[in-house]
Amino acid sequence: MSRLAGSFSPDMETITRIHEKIDALSERRVELWHSLSAGRDPAVIDEIKSIDAQLDALWAEQRAVRARIRFGEHQEIVRRARAEERLERAA
Repeated sequence: MSRLAGSFSPDMETITRIHEKIDALSERRVELWHSLSAGRDPAVIDEIKSIDAQLDALWAEQRAVRARIRFGEHQEIVRRARAEERLERAA
């Protein structure tokens, strides 16, 4: 069982790293929104947009890592699907 736990370690570390980045960016975004309550600042608005784009990318990366953990590498999934198709055609 420890062999399996070790094989997921890099992915779990990746998810943890991504989550830490998401938390830090989210906190910064909250600070920026609070600063906007004092008055409109185009630089702050641009930074919020930039952070939103970074957060979108991080969430997508986290979903991809979770999918890889759950279903395996993309090439392996395609290989299994093709093998399954060949078996169905042969039957």
